[in-house]
Amino acid sequence: MTTTLAFPVLLRLIDERSSAFRAAVASAPRLDVRVPTCPEWTLFDLVQHIGEGRRSWAATVAAGPAAPAKSVPEGAPAAPREREAVPAWLAASTQELLDALREAGPDRGCWTWWGASQSPQTCGAVARHQLQQMAVHTYDAQVTVGAPEPLPDEVALDGVEEFLFTCVATTSAWPHKPTAFDFHATEGHSWRLTVDGDGARSTRIPAPGTTPVAAADEGPNQAGVSVRGTASELVLFVYDRIPADSLRIDGDAGLFDLLRAWEPEE
Repeated sequence: MTTTLAFPVLLRLIDERSSAFRAAVASAPRLDVRVPTCPEWTLFDLVQHIGEGRRSWAATVAAGPAAPAKSVPEGAPAAPREREAVPAWLAASTQELLDALREAGPDRGCWTWWGASQSPQTCGAVARHQLQQMAVHTYDAQVTVGAPEPLPDEVALDGVEEFLFTCVATTSAWPHKPTAFDFHATEGHSWRLTVDGDGARSTRIPAPGTTPVAAADEGPNQAGVSVRGTASELVLFVYDRIPADSLRIDGDAGLFDLLRAWEPEE
């Protein structure tokens, strides 16, 4: 599956979400406040994760389909403790990632942790996932300063599919009764996650009220559970940022507990 958003669009949106992240951090009174959506982290921890993580991925992209960068590249500046120095440090980390992605291009091979997923091991797929990382963590920073905003529509619509194709897809057998999860974005896009003895895989399906959601040879004709909300709400739900009661859920909601608890062996 190729990237839904064009590569230049992904890079633009990474830059935009990074700017929004910096703006949220800059508005915080201090860096030792707790992040409600990542309660084990302070805002400084989140800043450090974003900055060092983007530098590490920049090095991984630059290395091509080789071993991943084990840590922040040697000689990289550490996350500053002074609030005034944080924006420039974060901006530099984002720029390193964007420069590496532009130099590599979308089709070059790249090491990724999602070997057996539905996403390719390419720089384009890395950019796609990096956008979602920035988007969700920007939301974390905004929640921390009391100003949460929905994810932008084009980011969120791609984010539902990116999560399903990258973070959930596996060839490890589902240890429970085969079933399916339907995800319906109110913007008119839908996806089905099927889990069975062959693992987990997702497909795009017609939105409700259009045509039948699945043919007889495409897995269960009816999902065990379906969830409906805006694309932003769906992304925040699958990343555990908002509770299930923020969306409309039909069917056996307990299936989501099984899905979250599942740890594929691969």
